[in-house]
Amino acid sequence: MTESDVNSDYFLLDDELTPKERALRDRVRSYVESEILPVINDYWERAEFPSEVLPGLVRLGVIGSTIEGYGCPGLSRRAAGIVAREIARGDGSINTFIGVHSSLAMGAINMLGSEAQRQRWLPSMAVLEKIGAFALTEPLHGSDSVALETSARRDGESYVLNGHKRWIGNGHMADVVIVFARDDADGKVKAFVLEKGADGGHPSGYSPAVITGKIGKRAIQQADIILDSVKVPAENRLENCDSFKDVTRVLIATRGGAAWEAMGHGMAAYEIAARYALEREQFGRPIGSYQLVQNKLANMLSELTAMQLMCHRMAELAETGRLTGPMASMVKMSTAQKAKWICAEARDMLAGNGILLERHVARHMTDMDVVSTYEGTDSVQSLLVGRDITGISAFK
Repeated sequence: MTESDVNSDYFLLDDELTPKERALRDRVRSYVESEILPVINDYWERAEFPSEVLPGLVRLGVIGSTIEGYGCPGLSRRAAGIVAREIARGDGSINTFIGVHSSLAMGAINMLGSEAQRQRWLPSMAVLEKIGAFALTEPLHGSDSVALETSARRDGESYVLNGHKRWIGNGHMADVVIVFARDDADGKVKAFVLEKGADGGHPSGYSPAVITGKIGKRAIQQADIILDSVKVPAENRLENCDSFKDVTRVLIATRGGAAWEAMGHGMAAYEIAARYALEREQFGRPIGSYQLVQNKLANMLSELTAMQLMCHRMAELAETGRLTGPMASMVKMSTAQKAKWICAEARDMLAGNGILLERHVARHMTDMDVVSTYEGTDSVQSLLVGRDITGISAFK
């Protein structure tokens, strides 16, 4: 996958990158091409996580994303988006690993923890000595996550957690798991950090099981987690999380990352299709010489360009503190819809070859089905935007 043969940056937006951002793009792109693409299909087909790519990921210096200090790179919003785009352009599972660990788990500690808590956990997470997970979603509360039922009861110098979490990326192997639970004392949602013990085992009562049978994101493993009277030291409650509004701040920040990921999948699918159109011959001519194929490519590139413009503008707004939750929802909704369509069109253009993993496009297509679901489905994102337009909530 090279950038020289197909131009997926039609409006030359990468020309606006700073030299530092351009170097970061090239560094991540080289890592993807040399370390991820040669191995990912095999891991994806076996539904196993490619731990062998993690040392290279540490060397990239992108873990911790926009967090400043604690060994993190303090990237700009646009630079963080470029990283998500380039990783997803190679593979969505690896991008999800980074998003869960770097943006959700580390982001929650950075935004909701005290200075002492940030010093305690972030430096080791920044070099992947400890892997993080973010346990919010429950079996009965996906989109309606504010209604979570996992409970926390104060017991002396500890809290006792009981509940059930599902679709928790890295949840089966993480050293640090951010668990959101409702405090029995005041009914407010709080955040707790569960840690593995010195023996490398999970706390007593923490029972994770890897979810199997997925059609997408197969190289990143999500867990179904039972919490049965799990004791957590009171000092492990993130001090600045006192309601679901605090959780929402973390979710709004990560929603933008999902949009940049969608752009990466869309770029990859378009590039694969455009190259194939020039290589594949039918009826004595390259299929790219036919009107129908050119029409498809033009519309794919148009939708991709719209995604790129939205993501770049979103980064500008976030950098200046003007990005609102509904704005982020609109970008996530729109980019997910467009990328799903681009990936489906690309797979169709490759016909029978499109279902082969060696062509990569089917992996991007099924991964985009997952992206359109997590961080809020398109339907829910539309209702968040609709509430902002009308002032009326459609959720009740």
